[in-house]
Amino acid sequence: MSLEHAILGFLSYAPFSGYDLKKMFDTSVQHFWPADQSQIYRTLSRLEEQGLAGMEIVRQDDRPDRKVYHITEDGREELRRWLTTPLPPEDIRSASLVQVFFAGQLSDEKILGMFEREAEKKRRLLEHYERVPEQAAEYIETFGSPREAFFWLLTLECGKASAQAHLTWLESVVQRIKDKRHPAA
Repeated sequence: MSLEHAILGFLSYAPFSGYDLKKMFDTSVQHFWPADQSQIYRTLSRLEEQGLAGMEIVRQDDRPDRKVYHITEDGREELRRWLTTPLPPEDIRSASLVQVFFAGQLSDEKILGMFEREAEKKRRLLEHYERVPEQAAEYIETFGSPREAFFWLLTLECGKASAQAHLTWLESVVQRIKDKRHPAA
């Protein structure tokens, strides 16, 4: 996936400023596709140069003028093309699993610390996922039909299932190490 396509997707709902797009990312897709403000602005410029988005300056008396972007017909065509195109396989590299692979060189105490920290990160992530529907409710109500909301929440369901499976595995590893159910050093 590309940031360009995510932005085109949001612009297909309504025109947005870069600031508004950042808020959209932070309350909807950040759990699987985070973007910072500068990336969003650079991408909006590229989309405009490519004719996939247009920009209008909205004058404001009490604040700086706003640049509001909208999707063009070419942008809609590109979004539809991308939505129906098979994507390449995702990168399966994992630095954390390389650490696990070689963790036998550490003491049980150090290994336990490593796994317990990772388990705590997953617990915090799951807590965050529980708040996502509440955070996204405004956008679901404003821009999403029940059909759109269904598909939006499927991404959250996938993230939660993945994080829960990883947490279950981490907790199992912690327990096996505590119970010394592994070959001794």
